[in-house]
Amino acid sequence: MRGEYQHNIDSKGRLIFPIKLREELGENFVIFRGLDNCIYVYSQEQWASFEEKLSSLPASKGRQLRRFFSANFVCEPDAQGRILIPQVLREHAGLQKDVTVIGVMDHVEIWDSAAWKKYNDETNDDEIAAMMETMDV
Repeated sequence: MRGEYQHNIDSKGRLIFPIKLREELGENFVIFRGLDNCIYVYSQEQWASFEEKLSSLPASKGRQLRRFFSANFVCEPDAQGRILIPQVLREHAGLQKDVTVIGVMDHVEIWDSAAWKKYNDETNDDEIAAMMETMDV
């Protein structure tokens, strides 16, 4: 999954989800609280695998992770390709109106557009270059 898409959330909390990403994710998918104040989007299969990994963690380590990721919702786009983003997730990601939807290889992220711009502006090219060196890229 790749790409960056600019969209708006309507007054009811609905977002037109990019068709290319909808096709890759399947008929319905799971959205949940992500890191860096965004929303993660996984296909049903990816979520099942992720959930299995969470469930297999020992209670001492897994309890906090399971709680963090417990507010998850299955989305099924309507006929116009819109999904409803629950209020709890909109608050977590600070989503107001302008959002950026990005494909991040194995999942999708939904960001407040201003937060996404700030994140990119603060990204240090030298740090990225150093990380790439460890990959032999």
